[in-house]
Amino acid sequence: MWQNLIVAVIVAAALLHFSTKYLPAAWRRQIVYLLARRGVNQDKAARFFKTTPDCGSGCGSCGSCGTDAKAPAAGAAGAAGASGADASPPLKRVIPLHVQR
Repeated sequence: MWQNLIVAVIVAAALLHFSTKYLPAAWRRQIVYLLARRGVNQDKAARFFKTTPDCGSGCGSCGSCGTDAKAPAAGAAGAAGASGADASPPLKRVIPLHVQR
């Protein structure tokens, strides 16, 4: 009887560790959302599952909470004339390769 209980506790701890570390971020955010609906503190759950709190926190990190004044202006300038002097080229990520011979 005690052996089954101990094994169940170990398996539950392993499942909890797996879910905080190896699940995709979208699934972890969904778990945090469901726990927050059940009454768990959302900030603590987000910290435990190593994800950000939901957009309802008002942090503004996802960009969907408020309006961004720069985004429409950049889109309007790009639509008005792409060959203008104020239009900057799109940013490109470059991976430097160092060839050793």
